[in-house]
Amino acid sequence: MLNILALETSETAGSVAAAVDDNLLAEIDLEPHERSAQWLAPTIRSLLSRINWQPRDVRLVAVTAGPGSFTGLRVGVATAKVFAYAVGAELLGVSTLETIAAAAPAEIARLAVGIDAQRGDVVAQAFQRSASAELEPLDDARLLPLADWLAGLPQGFAVSGPVLKKWTEPFPPGIEVLAAEIWHPKAAQVARLALRHYLAGRRDDPWRLLPVYSRPSAAEEKWAKRLAH
Repeated sequence: MLNILALETSETAGSVAAAVDDNLLAEIDLEPHERSAQWLAPTIRSLLSRINWQPRDVRLVAVTAGPGSFTGLRVGVATAKVFAYAVGAELLGVSTLETIAAAAPAEIARLAVGIDAQRGDVVAQAFQRSASAELEPLDDARLLPLADWLAGLPQGFAVSGPVLKKWTEPFPPGIEVLAAEIWHPKAAQVARLALRHYLAGRRDDPWRLLPVYSRPSAAEEKWAKRLAH
């Protein structure tokens, strides 16, 4: 049996969860905008207390490593790394986009997921149901304008992701919009996805796991434009 602690802090609201293999024991939602390390740690303690675990009982720490917000990802990844190192647990960072895709209903064969990248842009990735019944990535995540992403979706795709809250126009014909309650990543899905990667032999080095942000910072983008000229 694999005891998993899962953290999801890629958005303004997040969650923490505990699971044994694919059996979810408990999940606690974080208060929106309360993602500091000082606030996250007590929530983790509360979660472990609820299920009668000591920190050393955790054997795998799973965390969304991005894409997502700067503050949330930094806090979540740093907390996961410190916790895993302190208790001798293994560590896995999972994609926020894959985490959202993992919540899609089993009948969804092709799915496009989008995360708000600000300034009218989206970080998006496409998935297709594999022979193992899991939604597997069809391409790499990419940054593009939200309108271009939706206009370019082939018919027969479903769409999900928190960026859909910003879209007020009709969706393209032939596109299925999944229920809004599964648009956001959740720690329970982080645990489920991490278990799948773990059983496939994947592990992350605590010293090398870094957050993947939705886009470069404004300062980095300005500097890149200066170098281009």
